[in-house]
Amino acid sequence: MSPTAALLEKYKESSADWKAHPGEVRTARGDLDARFGSSVIAPRSERPERKVFIKLAIQARLSDLPGNRFLLRYLSHLYRHNRRPSTLELNFTGIRLFLEFLQRGGISRLEEITRGSLESFIEHEQDRGLKPNSVRGRLAQVKAFLRFFVESEELDSRVLSKRLSLKLPESLPRAMDPEDVKELLSVIDHVRNRAMVLMLLRTGMRIGELLDLRVEDVDLRERKVLIYEAQKTRVGRVVFYSEDAREALQAWLKQRIPIKPFVFYAQGRQRLTYAASRIMFVKYLKRADLSHKGYTLHCLRHTFASELLNAGMRLECLQHLLGHSSLEVTRRYARLTDKTREEEYFRAMTLIEKGGVDGQYRFADRL
Repeated sequence: MSPTAALLEKYKESSADWKAHPGEVRTARGDLDARFGSSVIAPRSERPERKVFIKLAIQARLSDLPGNRFLLRYLSHLYRHNRRPSTLELNFTGIRLFLEFLQRGGISRLEEITRGSLESFIEHEQDRGLKPNSVRGRLAQVKAFLRFFVESEELDSRVLSKRLSLKLPESLPRAMDPEDVKELLSVIDHVRNRAMVLMLLRTGMRIGELLDLRVEDVDLRERKVLIYEAQKTRVGRVVFYSEDAREALQAWLKQRIPIKPFVFYAQGRQRLTYAASRIMFVKYLKRADLSHKGYTLHCLRHTFASELLNAGMRLECLQHLLGHSSLEVTRRYARLTDKTREEEYFRAMTLIEKGGVDGQYRFADRL
């Protein structure tokens, strides 16, 4: 049995579509075997990307949505370019919602869409109450999907002839107050959980990167962690951790089961999930009476960045520690922690309050 067929066998056991459309699934299997053979997919590897791709490809093949053949081809394009499983699933969801919207509007073929179809879809997503960032992400997914077929001259280029973008609020990163950090750490008495929180707080790692951490990736002597593939950018980097994080990590390493591949795991499991980590963090927030402040696990990363900038670290250094591909993303923290601006404001305001500013207020004829 080919790797593709083996995965399809696993999928059919849990899929209602197999019982409803056995002939269609067999046809889909033949199509996928013919299109994506061993020259493209490593045999028997069962990589996460492969399993997710096969599952989504079957769903696309079985759907009666307008443009489902375009969706299948675009999925294969993303898969060939080694996109992450989460990227495949996000794109599939966004494009499927777009095609469902077209179907409800009476469009039966993707070739019939106009620029107005795309604008109406974005308005529909906004009316559903999605956050601006979510709507922007959905727009980017659909535009990339359409551009792929515009460039192959299968869709009218006028669909994307004018720029369509969303204005987003530029919110500040949410860092924890220093006193709140102390309160949080004071209530964490579990060895593993204390090591997790301190590693997030002192390295700036994303929670997914911490959960993917293997024992061999940690250098206790030099107090550094090798992240071979960043969770978002897929670019590796090295991060460092403090003495208090080292002590907490060493205490956990003395207790953990040595044969477990990942540094942090749950009882009876090989690894810890994000959901379990979030539940753990929420529990400690409640214990420290901080639940009302809206802190999340990701706030630990924001706290790491803001504290380093307050301590005088250059933006360029912080950029590499955080794994940002653009300095502009890191620059958001400068707005949060600009001590020079703060000091100049209070110096000037002190002078004003003491009456040390000469001159009278008057309306300027021209600005």
